[in-house]
Amino acid sequence: MPLQDLVEYFNDRLGREHRSSFRPFILEHGKVSGLFGPIQIDSFLAPLRKTLAPTVIVGHTAQISVAANNTRHLHANEIETLLANNSVPTTDSESIINFDRLSRTVHMLNYLTLSHLQGLLFLDVDPRHILGIKQDHGAYFEEVIAKCGLKTKNVVIVLAVNSQYARYYQELINGLDNYRHRGYQIALKFDCLAQESQVVDLITKISPNYVSLSAQNMEDQAHEDNLLAKLHQLKTSVASVGGQSILHEIYEKKFDLLARNAGLDLVEGGYYRAIPFNYLSNSKPEIKI
Repeated sequence: MPLQDLVEYFNDRLGREHRSSFRPFILEHGKVSGLFGPIQIDSFLAPLRKTLAPTVIVGHTAQISVAANNTRHLHANEIETLLANNSVPTTDSESIINFDRLSRTVHMLNYLTLSHLQGLLFLDVDPRHILGIKQDHGAYFEEVIAKCGLKTKNVVIVLAVNSQYARYYQELINGLDNYRHRGYQIALKFDCLAQESQVVDLITKISPNYVSLSAQNMEDQAHEDNLLAKLHQLKTSVASVGGQSILHEIYEKKFDLLARNAGLDLVEGGYYRAIPFNYLSNSKPEIKI
C-alpha cells in the first residue's frame, strides 16, 4: 500500500478510536510526522552496525525528535467532541500509551522506505506503557505492523532498565513475555554499567535478544582500568543466553575501540556517519542479520 494511503488509514483509525476528526499523521516530503497536542513527533532512524564490519548494517534504531507543533488548530466539530467528552478525562497512563502508540506508528511508517533491506527496527517502549497494559502486550502494534506489510520478528521492543521501576520488574518481565509470544524480539537498554549482579540477574531472567549501553554515559568511566573487563563480562553474560551486545551513541574513536576490544557485537553512533566508508572498509554498505 502506498505511504500516503497508509497515513490516511491510520488517521481514520485513530479518529474512530478517539471519536475525533483530528488527523495526527502528516506526510510531507516523503517523511511522516505525528501531532500530539502542542508537539510534533518526527523520526530519526540510526543505522546499527556490526562492530568489526561497520559497513554491514543489521537494522535501525528509531530515535524520536520532538518540536513545537505550529500547525495545531481545532475545527468546530473537534471542539464539540472535546466538550462532549470532557466528563471523561484522559488519565496519565492513557496519555502515555497513546503517545507511545503514536510515536511508534510514526517510526514504523518512516521505516517502510528501508524495510526492503530486511533489517531490524529497534523501538523504545515506555515502561509505563507496559505497566499500563494489563494483557495482550503488542497486539495493537501487531496490527500496525501487519498493515505495513511487515512481521513482528523484524521488530525489537527495547525496554530501558531503570532503578525507578525495580519494584515492578516482574510485571515488566511478564509484559515482555507477552511481546515475545507474538514474535517480537526483546532488547534491554542500560544507561550505565549498573551493579553487575543485578544486570546478570535481569539478563538471566529475561534472556533478551539484545542488550545495549550508551557510550555517552560512560564518559566518566572511560579511564577506569576495569571498564574493559566489565564490558567483556557483560558481553559474556548476554552471549550465554543467546543474545548480542550493543554500544550506542558512539561519537569518538575511543569508544569504537572500546567496543572492539570488549568484543561487543554491534555499534551505533555519529562516529560512523562522520568518516568515509572507504576508511571503515573497502566494501559497500550492506544489510545482513
